[in-house]
Amino acid sequence: MTTSTAAATATATVRTQVRIPLRFSDGYQVTAEVVTFDGLADGAEHVALILGDPAATATPLVRLHSECLTGDVFGSARCDCGPQLREATERIADTGGVLLYLRQEGRGIGLYNKLDAYALQDQGLDTYEANLALGLPEDARDYTAAAQMLTALGITELNLLTNNPDKARQLGDLGISVTRTVPTGVHTTPSNLRYLHAKVQHTHHTIALAPVPSLAG
Repeated sequence: MTTSTAAATATATVRTQVRIPLRFSDGYQVTAEVVTFDGLADGAEHVALILGDPAATATPLVRLHSECLTGDVFGSARCDCGPQLREATERIADTGGVLLYLRQEGRGIGLYNKLDAYALQDQGLDTYEANLALGLPEDARDYTAAAQMLTALGITELNLLTNNPDKARQLGDLGISVTRTVPTGVHTTPSNLRYLHAKVQHTHHTIALAPVPSLAG
């Protein structure tokens, strides 16, 4: 049994639940039941946003969304995180499900390291190459806590809203049954095309993109 799998068998419990009305910059509004947890394997303050009625279907729609201060809060066009968060919130609310907001800034390397990686990207490296140049993993995210959160909410079978095959693979290894993966939209800007191509090249994200002739690495 791997360390992650063993940790996932530890019980996490619901700590608090509170209803919060959400409003996005484009005017979209929805009320979420925000849940916090005790006993998460990594000790981080991850939260679950219950949207719509997850009990209305045997396979609720779930997204694992990694925190991105620059994209989610400040609207950075260097990534697609903010638009994905907005899209996921509405799609999950429409069908019933859960959005896990995971405190994994910069694919798990932290905010300062992410900004250091941005500086290296400005010198020609792609996002994964920049992480490696800093002596960090390409992607340091571990979804053990996500599996614990879902289990605490009574969700062990789901449809996963993602373009990232690693998320489905890790959840499966942790005992969560992913019935099917549902792709997110493709949110391109002139500033994030190279970033999105790097995700396809390095981690096989299912994103349909036009070629970029100037793409390096």
